[in-house]
Amino acid sequence: MLPLISAALFLSLAAPAGVKKKEKHVKEGEENARSTLAVLWQAPRDIASRNLYYGPGGVRDEPQPPFTFIKEDRKGSNPKFWIRDRDGVKWKVKLGAEARPETVATRLVWSVGYFANEDYFLPVLRVDDMPLLRRRGAGKFIQPDRSMLNVRLKRDRNDEKKFAFWRWRNDPFYGTREWNGLRVLMALINNWDLKDDNNGVYLWKPRGRPDERLYMVSDLGASFGTAWLDWPHTKAKGNLYWYSRTRFIKSVRQDSVSFEDPRRPAFKALLDPHQFFGRLGLEWIGRDIPRDDARWIGGLLAQLSDRQIRAAFQAAGYSPREVNGFASVVESRIATLNRL
Repeated sequence: MLPLISAALFLSLAAPAGVKKKEKHVKEGEENARSTLAVLWQAPRDIASRNLYYGPGGVRDEPQPPFTFIKEDRKGSNPKFWIRDRDGVKWKVKLGAEARPETVATRLVWSVGYFANEDYFLPVLRVDDMPLLRRRGAGKFIQPDRSMLNVRLKRDRNDEKKFAFWRWRNDPFYGTREWNGLRVLMALINNWDLKDDNNGVYLWKPRGRPDERLYMVSDLGASFGTAWLDWPHTKAKGNLYWYSRTRFIKSVRQDSVSFEDPRRPAFKALLDPHQFFGRLGLEWIGRDIPRDDARWIGGLLAQLSDRQIRAAFQAAGYSPREVNGFASVVESRIATLNRL
């Protein structure tokens, strides 16, 4: 994760973002969280040189085999479980359609100054004493030799702790340039799953400095597919065909721009009513964003080279054809933002 070398500088440069003294959605009594500094974005000074293959954790934090099983995590819609690597580091493993797109999304989000988890993609994962997972449907991801293909590993950091979620309509940064920039970034990657409980507040404990609250979109798996919840889910996550054919900008006005993502779920998604109704009413997040703020985030993204963008998709194990295709769409959308 990007080191926070100047949170105070950020707040002074972006005064409208402010910091509210009270935050309804931070749990009471959690690490004295109400007295800490809230940070959404950190001004990046090295965009053009960032390594998007290894991402926020860099090569230094790569998971080290062998791995041992700890426990299953039955929350969410994708099979997940915890493991420990050779160095004693804990990792949350995610299986399924979200593993690849989430790996890419964390790198693009981090590259322009937002916070992201340290995610790594492994084409093959073997875990000592791997049991049968209890979650329904998890067995299809485990090979006869107990190995797993195409998995995402998220590092569990000792110096930070997720203790709450934040709401798009009620957070310390509502209406600011940085908040609007994050909305644009979600539209650029077609992350349609923008429900509030996919946003995390992490307590970060830097050495020698006061604790800070890091605000991030902590679940980015529903990206690079359709701009809406669809059925089957493989259309809506990491699907080049649908990502390349989805309209990016819905409309442009004199002072604002609206994006296609997120869109109302497809009616076919009613096959899973809980998923469908849980994603209704999110369209506003991509609508009526100031053009100046969209151009601002576009200017930051434009500092990324073609090689960096392709490296993000290579890190997620996509084929050369897919890397070229996804990167071309991302670069086209960045260019569109800069023409607003």
